[in-house]
Amino acid sequence: MSVYGTFLRRQFEPIVLSVQVVIDLAVLLLACFLGFEIARRLGHTPEPAGALMTQAQMYRDLSALIAAVCLVTFHAFGMYSPTKSLLNMEEFKAIAKSTVVAFLVLLTLLIYLRAPPATEHGGWLSEFHDWIRPKNFEVESLSRVALLYTFGLILVLTTASRFASFKVIQGLHRGGIGNRNALIYGAGPVGRKLLRKFELVPTLGLNLVGFVDEGEQRVGERIDRCSVLGKTDDLERLIALHKVSEVFVATPELEEERLLELLAQLERLGVQARVVPRFHHLLSFKVRIENLDSIPLITRAETRPGLFVSMARRLLDLGVALLVLLATLPVWLIAALLIKRESPGPVFFRQMRVGRDGVPFRMYKFRTMHQHMSGDAPTPRSHEDPRITNIGRWLRRFSLDELPQFLNVLLGDMSVVGPRPEMQFIVDKYSALERERLRVKPGITGLWQISYARQMAIHENIDYDLYYIEHQSLLLDIVIISLTAFAVVKGTGAY
Repeated sequence: MSVYGTFLRRQFEPIVLSVQVVIDLAVLLLACFLGFEIARRLGHTPEPAGALMTQAQMYRDLSALIAAVCLVTFHAFGMYSPTKSLLNMEEFKAIAKSTVVAFLVLLTLLIYLRAPPATEHGGWLSEFHDWIRPKNFEVESLSRVALLYTFGLILVLTTASRFASFKVIQGLHRGGIGNRNALIYGAGPVGRKLLRKFELVPTLGLNLVGFVDEGEQRVGERIDRCSVLGKTDDLERLIALHKVSEVFVATPELEEERLLELLAQLERLGVQARVVPRFHHLLSFKVRIENLDSIPLITRAETRPGLFVSMARRLLDLGVALLVLLATLPVWLIAALLIKRESPGPVFFRQMRVGRDGVPFRMYKFRTMHQHMSGDAPTPRSHEDPRITNIGRWLRRFSLDELPQFLNVLLGDMSVVGPRPEMQFIVDKYSALERERLRVKPGITGLWQISYARQMAIHENIDYDLYYIEHQSLLLDIVIISLTAFAVVKGTGAY
């Protein structure tokens, strides 16, 4: 590897974060400019009589304060952390939270920036007030509507710019730029699952060079695109040879004493060690770690939403369902005519699915397959599946075959967001972990549908459903609905 390549690999994250701060600053200033211009053109920024500064001058000075406050809140909510969450969900939620907090902080500062009587303040506090308050700045005459437009634009433009940034970083990592070399210690089932995750999520920025395994019999074995490069004794040599910076220890069954020895060896070699714990499925849930004297105890936290959140999510379901049904009424009529014209059979495909707490319900879809070829069988994985009709391929491409499920939402059998409902014969084979999917209402869309793994079977990617169940909130639902709408417009619906 060249000196330039080594430098870029080591400094990629600091460089990206520095560039991101500059981009965020530019987006914030743009939002301030557009917010004032929109308010001015709509007549919301009249010039008060006797004002020492025009609205444009005051807002220009205020833009610097808005940008500073927003950058601080962005940092406080972890938006400049190099660690990324599943599908960047936490980053999108952080944008909304930090924007709201920044707005409240700014309102507090504006109250403070009102010119106080000279007798009320003195000393350093008065000097600080005079230092941050621009000369002739009159808070009372500032347009509040322009502020609302500005922070609305900050939310929208920052979300769009971050989405674009994630795509750019993903493209760079796909091209091998800035990737960190990594090894997986353990070529068993957990190690192979990690390999699949690395392949599905290139934004992790990891270049997997291969496996190391405790058993000599696996050395040289090919696992997908990687090989088992050596055994434990070869670890130091392989780290130096491939310039490895991270090792993922994927042997949960490893004895504690042996694990501690391995971690000490990796620390001595200057390598970042990441361990898949023995009870890694349990840690997929929200847990509390308590102590009984010197013994740590893991307690599963309560995750059921409260009454207010449940009511708000039900209102969101009803609002989205009614809006979609009214907006797509012409699509229903056209789809019904084309389905009947192409093949005999009903317009709707009705099938029993398993809902919350294992209760079965009848789910509705537009029929996309020939009637004699449909039934309780695995879902088609490709548009070339002979069971699919021509109009069915088009409906599936844009996920329009799912539209009748909004009737299920109105009936209360489903939510707009949630794990996909499956057929009874699949649920009957569920493990204890997979049955966790039945703790919430099934949904039309979810994390799995907007993920990199969406072409794989639903129950084979339970990580996405567990993440949603453990972190469900109104804000997360809104983020998923927005990303789903974007995916549908792009035409990347599931087959």
